[in-house]
Amino acid sequence: MPILLNPQMMRQIIMDHYDHPNNKREPKHNNYLSINMNSENCIDDITVFLDVKDDIVIDCCFTGVACTISTASTDIMCDLVVNKSLKDAKYIIEQFENMIHELPYDESVLDEAIVFMNTSKQAARIKCATIGWTALDNMVCNCEKCQKK
Repeated sequence: MPILLNPQMMRQIIMDHYDHPNNKREPKHNNYLSINMNSENCIDDITVFLDVKDDIVIDCCFTGVACTISTASTDIMCDLVVNKSLKDAKYIIEQFENMIHELPYDESVLDEAIVFMNTSKQAARIKCATIGWTALDNMVCNCEKCQKK
């Protein structure tokens, strides 16, 4: 999404993913990896589910209750990693984390996640924006370790 986003467009993308999340649903079967994450500072209490086959993310979804930022960020994250290799998913996660913490990042892999580029200016929202990404990162790292065995 290399177009120039103004604050109103960014808010609209976030609200669209909050009001109509594509990936907020129960997993399709019970073989998914999952991690529950919650926040001591916000309503966020989500479980992220990951289905991986042959080093490829087959599906990523989440359930639970979360604020606008957390829901939208996690929904966008799920969209970004489906059909990606674990290596590519890890790279996307790293780029998002770099963006959130104002480090150099590769914008080309973030697509709509770029709407969270100003999150660092609202320190209380960093955990909201990253909670789903942290869960996914933990699962991807565990998958990679399993793949190496």
